[in-house]
This record gives sequence, C-alpha cells and structure tokens, in this order.
Amino acid sequence: MAAAETVVSAPELAAFVERICLAAGVSGETSRLVAVSLVAANVRGVDSHGVQLLPYYLEQIAWGDVNPAATGHVVSEDGSCLLYDGENGVGQAIAEICCGHAVRIARERGMGMVVARESNHFGACAFWAQKMSAAGKIGIVFCTASSMVPPWQGKATRFGTNPICVSVPGGEELPWLLDMATTTVAAGKIYKAGINGHAEIPAGWAMDSEGVSTTSTEAALKGLLMPLGGYKGTGLAMMVEILCSVLSGGAMSTEMGGIRIRGRAMRVSQTFIAIDIKRFLPPEEFAARMDKLIRMVKSAPPARGYEEVLVAGDPEYRMEARRGVEGIPVEAGTWQSLLDAAAKLGVQVPATHA
Repeated sequence: MAAAETVVSAPELAAFVERICLAAGVSGETSRLVAVSLVAANVRGVDSHGVQLLPYYLEQIAWGDVNPAATGHVVSEDGSCLLYDGENGVGQAIAEICCGHAVRIARERGMGMVVARESNHFGACAFWAQKMSAAGKIGIVFCTASSMVPPWQGKATRFGTNPICVSVPGGEELPWLLDMATTTVAAGKIYKAGINGHAEIPAGWAMDSEGVSTTSTEAALKGLLMPLGGYKGTGLAMMVEILCSVLSGGAMSTEMGGIRIRGRAMRVSQTFIAIDIKRFLPPEEFAARMDKLIRMVKSAPPARGYEEVLVAGDPEYRMEARRGVEGIPVEAGTWQSLLDAAAKLGVQVPATHA
C-alpha cells in the first residue's frame, strides 16, 4: 500500500521551497523564481517538473556544478537576434533575463529571438512561454536536455527530451498552451515513479538498455526514453538541438551534463522567441480568430470512449483550478526528500495536512 500523500497549498509550498533555496546560498530573487516556477508546474499537474527537482538543484549547488551567483551576460545583439551566455547560473535566473530581452526586442522589431548557452535546468518550458504571452506576445521556447534518448533505430543516447513549447495570448477562450517533450513522456515522470516506489510504468514510455520497450521502472531508469512517434521524435529532437545548442555555440548532445550527474556542469542551451502579434493583426482580431479556431476544433464529435475534444492546455488549466482550491498532493518520496533538505539546511517545515 502506497504511503499517504502530503497536501500543501501552493503559497505554502512556494514559501517552503524559497526558504530552502535561500538557506542553500541562492539569492533572494533567484530563490523566488525557482520556487514559483517549480510550484507552478505542480499546480498545473506537471509534477515531473515540480518540487521533486529541488533536491537535484541543491546537489548541483553543493557540488559546485552550478554557480548560484551567476546571471550571465549578453554576447551579442544584432537586429532581432540576441546571444546570451548564462555562465553556468541557475536556469530560472537566466530564463528570466532572456524572456525579458525577447519581449523587449519583439516590441522594438516585431520579433525577438534569444538563444542562451551555458545555462541550467529551468523547470517547465510552459512557465517561460507563458511569461512572454502574458506580455501580449506569442511565446515559443525550446530547450536541450541531458542525453537520455537514442536516435531512432539506435540504442545509445544522443538527445535529451528536448521540449517544445508555444503559448498564445487568450481571448474569451483559455490561452492555447502546448508544452511537450520530443519523447513519449518527460524523463521526470519515470524518475517520479522511481522516487515514489512505483514498480511499473505505462507501456511506450521507455526502453531497457538494449532498446526494447519495457514497463519496469527499474529497467527504464537504467535504460532509454522512447522517442515520440519513432523517427519523427528524433527529427524534432534534432531540430531543437540545432535551434538551441548548435546555434548558440554551446554544448551539444553527449557533451552536456545533467541535474542527476555530479562533477560537471549541465551546459544547457535554450531558445526564447517572442512574436509581436500586432505586426500582423490587431490583437483583438487575433484573439477572436483564436477563439474561433479553438471552438471549431472542440466542436468535433468525440470518438467512442471520450466525452469531449480538448486542445493543448485544457487538462492543465483544469488541474490548476482544482489544485488552487484543494492544494497540491506531494507523494511520500518527494515530500521526504524536501524534509531531508530542510533538515540539513535548518529550514522550518510548513504546516501540512494529509
């Protein structure tokens, strides 16, 4: 029988994470960004990119694999393009700066494209794409990740989960938000299963070390992630690699480290694109057209076994509304890892209920 979950409100959990980061030597603003971004993922039901990541961040800092004081610098800016070097700073701090530059340049020139190298894990892409769409822009984010995925027909890792995210400002309908890995699932879902003692994962998530599909969590943790849609997933992963690490001059493929790899920097590359809608259409016309498209798609009759047609972002918005009221359920293994970190750093634990 699985251990009970601990339910914590989003504000309590964010404050707890922020206190832990501060105690670990992270600056006040960066601690806030880490806390808010991770808890935002939990609120949306994307627990793979939520607070379960914090212990890995703390280990990176303790080992010297991340420089918590670094904020990076602009390498070059030319027209609508900016190249940024994160100097191995905390990923959320670098992403905040890069999003700001992308929105600024988009206002000035119609589109801003910022490519960052030498960065670190920044949580879920959605958080950063939504920052740009909240400023009235179409926000697009790509990111490289630790080499955990074989190319199609291979059995040795060459790519990360290399996510793709697009966030579009909303009208009457909720904003359209696509955030997807180029693997069947994010790696964090398999690690979450392992941390919390789940012996099996769904079919199609991962392969064993020989490249054979497996439902064993243990075999998956020692094996390989499954590319999304076979060769198509490999193509998308390589596209992200090109637009991030090749274009930035940063680490590529197996040259990268990872949040679970000690003794070396992660060296992530990230791309942030902001598109100024009003350069094409009046924003209110664009919003009306988005509403129309969403309604057209959702008006399709549902297939047998389904009650309705959804669009990207719908499940997460519904979970956000629910968890905003009921709180965030944190599985036992994840909660214990936070308690251990807090005890080590002398941080007070929030009041919780099971």
